Amino acid sequence: MAENTQNTFRHKLHALGGKLPFLRSLRLRLFLLMFAVGIIPCLILRYAILSNYETRVVSSRTSEAQTQLRVLANHLIIYDYLNDPASAVVNAELTQFASFYDGRVLVIDDCLRVVKDTYGMSDGKTVVSGDVVRCLKEGSEAISSRYDRTDQYIEVIMPIAETKDLEDTDSLGEVTDGVEQVYGVLLCSISTDSIAATLSNLGRRATLLEIIMFLVVFSLSFILSQALLKPFDRLTRAIQDVRSGFTTSAIRVNDYLETEHIVDAFNQVLGRMRALDESRQDFVSNVSHELKTPMTSMKVLADSLLAQKGAPEEMYREFLTDIDHELDRENNMIAELLSLAKMDRKQVPMNISSVNINQLLEIVMKRVRPIAQQRDIELTLVSEREVTAEVDEVKMTAVFTNLIENAVKYNRDHGKVRVTINSDHKNFILTVEDTGIGIPKESRQRVFERFYRVDKSRSREVGGTGLGLSITKSAVLLHKGTITVDSQVNAGTKFTVTIPLNYISSGQPEPEGKKDSTA
Repeated sequence: MAENTQNTFRHKLHALGGKLPFLRSLRLRLFLLMFAVGIIPCLILRYAILSNYETRVVSSRTSEAQTQLRVLANHLIIYDYLNDPASAVVNAELTQFASFYDGRVLVIDDCLRVVKDTYGMSDGKTVVSGDVVRCLKEGSEAISSRYDRTDQYIEVIMPIAETKDLEDTDSLGEVTDGVEQVYGVLLCSISTDSIAATLSNLGRRATLLEIIMFLVVFSLSFILSQALLKPFDRLTRAIQDVRSGFTTSAIRVNDYLETEHIVDAFNQVLGRMRALDESRQDFVSNVSHELKTPMTSMKVLADSLLAQKGAPEEMYREFLTDIDHELDRENNMIAELLSLAKMDRKQVPMNISSVNINQLLEIVMKRVRPIAQQRDIELTLVSEREVTAEVDEVKMTAVFTNLIENAVKYNRDHGKVRVTINSDHKNFILTVEDTGIGIPKESRQRVFERFYRVDKSRSREVGGTGLGLSITKSAVLLHKGTITVDSQVNAGTKFTVTIPLNYISSGQPEPEGKKDSTA
């Protein structure tokens, strides 16, 4: 329920941000944050100061009034005022107290009858109050005070009592404590209008200071929010310049660690785009060249036949055989280009099934073995264990065939090719090692590029198109696997392919470590 509410709020906020784009501005949010950080403490400080002042003043006024009431209570007992309220001295003190505190004093006897009211309104009446009754019963322990902020007065209840010492001893011979005798109660209401007026005056001054602080904090927040986001503005302008084509240089905005991270990521993407653009241009150039070469050869052969009138049949047969060979080469190249184009699509159909990898390798080895026997190359399959994996059998056959055929084609006469299959609990590992010519260090990172050849003359001699390893890499990546190459010139080459035993569809998260890498 809480999650649904949160999602609903997020959707509404997103919709509001779509209608009002400025609400999604980082500058606005930073401004509001700094403004809140500056203003909220001021408001809290204002409340704390005024509240503390009010509490201290009320407490002081109450304590002072209680002290005066104790003196009045003693005088009431001394002059026996409860029985004879005509004492001029006590009446003067009561009037003076009420006038000084701008309040009202009620003198109540032990029968809850009002003996004296400084307002002269309740004389002789009976007071029914729980606080008064409790004070009569409990004496000094029931002294109480109450501050009414709404009506602006302090109510104080003070017992009229004295403590009498007892001369008698109890049965154990110990002197007993004194007993408090309660004769009545003083009920006093003290006006707090002066306190309220002072608070109002302080509140007006605080409001004036808050307005000044509001303007200062508003200005500082606006200036700082603009200044702090200037590096991001420069970063945006630099990216726009690159997008508009005004520059192709890497951008540099290193004011903050965050902008440095963004710049590094953008420069990496920019470098990747440049590499892709160069690769695309090379690809177009290579495709044009590779497709044009067989056409040129066939054109030359055809022109030669047309130029020679009455050429013998053997010459026609020889030239037509060469033309047929060039056509086969052209068809193979076009077929591989189409296969590679299909693999480059984002959604490639994968016919996944459970395949016995050992048996599949034996079938591929059986096809390649006649080619190896022509050059007396020893072809060996080492099965460390039986492996069954979820793969696309056709694409995996292309991977095995390309790697093993290359190991044979680019090997030395009387050389060796060793194919090893093994697995762990997650992947199966295929290694193809040969004793061939090897790959130079500067070419190892490029062997998977389309039409790239380490030795062009050797590639043409063995009939290669330069697309086999590109197709192999694409097929491996479609299985969420990796392929690496390790080679030494004139010592041989080793390709290692790692494929998950269980196929991971594109809708599932890709496991860590399943990124393409080349050694």
